[in-house]
Amino acid sequence: MHKKYFFFDIDGTLTNKETGELVESAKETIQKLQDNGHFVCIATGRAHYKTKDFAKMAGIHHIVSNGGAAITINDQVIENKPLDRQKAIALCQEAHQKGMGVLISPNDSIDVIMNDELFIQQVGYRKEPTRYFFDSSLTYQDIKDYYKIYIAVDEKREKELSLLDSLGHIRFMKEYLTYQHDAKDQGINKMLEYVHGRIEDVVVFGDDYNDLIMFKPEWTSIAMGNACEELKKKADFITKKSTEDGIQYACQYFGWI
Repeated sequence: MHKKYFFFDIDGTLTNKETGELVESAKETIQKLQDNGHFVCIATGRAHYKTKDFAKMAGIHHIVSNGGAAITINDQVIENKPLDRQKAIALCQEAHQKGMGVLISPNDSIDVIMNDELFIQQVGYRKEPTRYFFDSSLTYQDIKDYYKIYIAVDEKREKELSLLDSLGHIRFMKEYLTYQHDAKDQGINKMLEYVHGRIEDVVVFGDDYNDLIMFKPEWTSIAMGNACEELKKKADFITKKSTEDGIQYACQYFGWI
């Protein structure tokens, strides 16, 4: 069988988006793909620390995480790049000047740092596990690496930031923006370089807006039945919903398993 290179988003693609649980038929399909000699990889905007346990549970040993900036091969992190430092500093300074709370992830972990408590006052504590460090003397120039930035600004006020689009960002929560790498396509290309795969043999699966960037004409793009309409319009094929065995259905339809 001709070898394919599969890249799967996690939430709503491999999982039931409501419960966060891995769909059993998706896990079985992953194993069958690997048994058939195919390359299987996760492609996610999640940080590596938030991805590795899921990958282990799913039986996947290769990961493109951190929005394309982190590469893991055979369970070993090969690279994990932070955001552009100067752009990050400028963005945080502008947000601070405009009275918007700022949290910064200085590494690949649950840790965030802040030089005031505005973010917590304006938004409250984040719903996912987070460890907060406060230092009133901290300047943005003091921070060596910026992995993620959280800015307390709603959709109505976000245009006040002249540097709004200077770095990749997404709105997971209505109360704040998350700045992170938005280059899953580049991460996929980087992975192909490491494993010597061919672009035309790539197959990507996704369901949401942050997957738009990895739906490229040079490879096969498959949208889940529960995907947003914009993604479905870019897809080469629309499978069933993740909870209706969509991964298994597509792979059987194309004869990959």
